Parts: sequence; structure tokens; C-alpha cells
Amino acid sequence: MNTWKKALRLFGQFFQFGCFTFGGGWSIVAQMQKLYVEKEKTITSQELLDITSVGRSLPGTMIGNVAMLYGCRAGGFVCGLVCVIAMITPPMIILSLITYFYTIFKENIWVMSAMTGVRAAIVPIIASAAVNMVKGAFRFPPCFLLAFAAFALYLFLNVSCVALVAMGMIGGILICEYYERREMRHHDSDAA
Repeated sequence: MNTWKKALRLFGQFFQFGCFTFGGGWSIVAQMQKLYVEKEKTITSQELLDITSVGRSLPGTMIGNVAMLYGCRAGGFVCGLVCVIAMITPPMIILSLITYFYTIFKENIWVMSAMTGVRAAIVPIIASAAVNMVKGAFRFPPCFLLAFAAFALYLFLNVSCVALVAMGMIGGILICEYYERREMRHHDSDAA
């Protein structure tokens, strides 16, 4: 029964995320950061970053994957499924209404003006999510170099996302291995 209570609570939270998601998945990550990391403290910033990184590297929509991963982490497969359904329901309803009334909305100056304002408000929301993710993202200094290299490879040389994720995984393993060995040597020399 505890799983169903948790699923109901997650449904309400992710339904609310779905209602107020403008600007794509990153704005949901910002909302999750505020609720789950800062307010409820159910996960750390690093864990949210890990969930987002995995969700981003899997096939499908990033935020659908993030919702599923968070829900599974919070309460198992049922909660994961509930999070995805709750998150996609409001946009599906809104999109259905907009599609139905598209010609009226398209010609309405008030609606178009409001959408311009919404787009302007999205930039700081996404920037806030990015800043919070970067703060907790890198345990070791070479990770900044790895991120910069991946950014440059993607932006200037059009390297595929799959190759970047694979290179990031290999780079992360090598960096962590180096620092763990260095820490062990330092610890051994202090013990001697």
C-alpha cells in the first residue's frame, strides 16, 4: 500500500511539473532540483545529475527518461510509470486544445504576445538548471576539461552524441581511477 501512496504523491508532483513546463525538459529538471534536492532533500544534486545524464543518453525523450528513472528510484517500476504518465498528461491535453483551436490562436495577437513573454521567461529557468547542474557535476578538476572537450567536439566537429557519451564514460573512468589511486598512495604514505 505504501507504493500506491507514493505513486499518488508522485503523480500529483509530476502532473504539476507537466502543467508548468515551458522550454522543454530542462525546466522540469530545474523544478525537480527545487523540490527534490532543495526542499524535500530526497536526492542530492549529484544524484539528479546522474539521473539526468543517464536519461539524456538513452533513446527517447530526455525528460520522459528522467521521470521514469526518478520514479523507479523513488518507488519502483509502478512509480516510474506513474511519473511518466502524470508528466505527459497536461501537455497532451493542452496540445490537443491548441491543435483544435489552432487557427483562432494563431491569429490572436494576445496569445502570440503571451507566447513571446513565455519564451523570454524560459531562458533564466533553463540557465538556472544548467548552473545548478554544473555546480555539483564535477568531482575532479579534469572533468571541466573533459566537458569542454566534449562541447567543442560536438559544436565544431559535429561528433555524434553516442561517441561523446562513450568518450565521456571512458574519460570519467580514467579520471576517477587516477584520483582514487592518487588518494590511496597519499593515504598509504601518511600511514607509513
